[in-house]
Amino acid sequence: MKIDLRQLEMLEAVARHRSLTLAAEELHVTQPAISIQLRKLEAELGIALTERAGRGIRLTEAGHEAVQHAQRIGQALEDMRENMRQYRGLVRGQLRIAVVSTANYFIPADIARFRKLHPAIEVNLKVANRDGILELIEANESDLAITGQPPDDSELVARRFKPNPLVVIAPPDHPLAGQFEVSPRELVAFPFVFREPGSGTRAAMERAFREHGLECRPSCVLSSNEAVKQAVQAGLGIAVISQQTTQLELETDRLIILPCKELSLTRQWFLVYRNFRRLPPSALEFRNQLLTEA
Repeated sequence: MKIDLRQLEMLEAVARHRSLTLAAEELHVTQPAISIQLRKLEAELGIALTERAGRGIRLTEAGHEAVQHAQRIGQALEDMRENMRQYRGLVRGQLRIAVVSTANYFIPADIARFRKLHPAIEVNLKVANRDGILELIEANESDLAITGQPPDDSELVARRFKPNPLVVIAPPDHPLAGQFEVSPRELVAFPFVFREPGSGTRAAMERAFREHGLECRPSCVLSSNEAVKQAVQAGLGIAVISQQTTQLELETDRLIILPCKELSLTRQWFLVYRNFRRLPPSALEFRNQLLTEA
C-alpha cells in the first residue's frame, strides 16, 4: 500500500477545518492539489473518506477512522524527532499538559520547579473540565493530563499522586455557620451552586449525596471555581469545591467550611496518559517529578 505522509497531513487538516480552502491555506498548497491527493488516498484505501456537506466538506465514518490513525502516525513521527533531538544532545522540547481548572491552583508551582531544572523546555498548558482534558489526550494534543477522577478507559493509565479533599463552602452569615457538625440532610435543605456537566467536582458531589439517598437543588450552574466562590459569597447558595482553591477566601473570612464528615468527599489527583505510546522525554521527566514528590 502506497500512502504518502503528506496525504495524511492533508486529510487531518481537512478534518479540522471542514474546508478544502482553509486546509490549503494552512498547508500552503492549492485547493486542487489537496483534492487530487485525497482522491489518490481514497483510491489506495478503496473507500470514500470525505463527502460534500453544503458548501463545506465532512468526513465519512471511514474518514474519521483514518484521521485517528493519521494523528497517531503524526504523533509517532513527532516523538521520533523529539527523541532524536535528545540523542543529539539538544536540551530543548515541549511539555504539553492539560489540567482541570481546579488543578490550576497548584500545578503552576510544579511547573516552576520543572522549568528551574529544564529552562529550555517550553510548557504548553491547557485548562478544561474533565471531559475536555480527556478529549485532548485522546486527540494527542496533550501528553499528560491531571484530573480528580480516573478515566474508565483501558487505553489510558491513571496514577494517583496528590490528595484532593473537597469541602462544602458557605458565606459566613449562613444559617448553618458555627455548627460543629452538619448532616447531609441539613445541607440539601439549601440551594447549591453547581459546576457545569462534565466537571469532576460536580460528579463527586452528586455521587456523595446519592450515597445518602439525597439530591442537591441547584440555584445556578457555573463553569469555573472562581465563579462558584463569588456566587457563594453573594448568597446564591452553598457549594462543594476543592479545598485547595479556597485558601485566600478562608483566610480573609469571605467563606467558611461547613463540616460534614458523613459525606465521602476525599478524592485524589490522578496523572493520566496513554498506555500505547512512549512519552516524549519532557513529559516523562515531568511525570517522574510529580510521582517522586508524591
